[in-house]
Amino acid sequence: MSDNLIAYAMVFIGIFLFGGVYSLFKQGLKVGAILCAVGGVMAITAGVLWW
Repeated sequence: MSDNLIAYAMVFIGIFLFGGVYSLFKQGLKVGAILCAVGGVMAITAGVLWW
């Protein structure tokens, strides 16, 4: 069960980072949005692979 909990947490972090991408893009901070997008993709990928 704890393995799935970590996977859920990683997916949640990825979704949270994608919210940051939206926010940073609206503010015109494209470099920050790209970095958040990369982190979000890595977090969701880690959650899916951990599952």
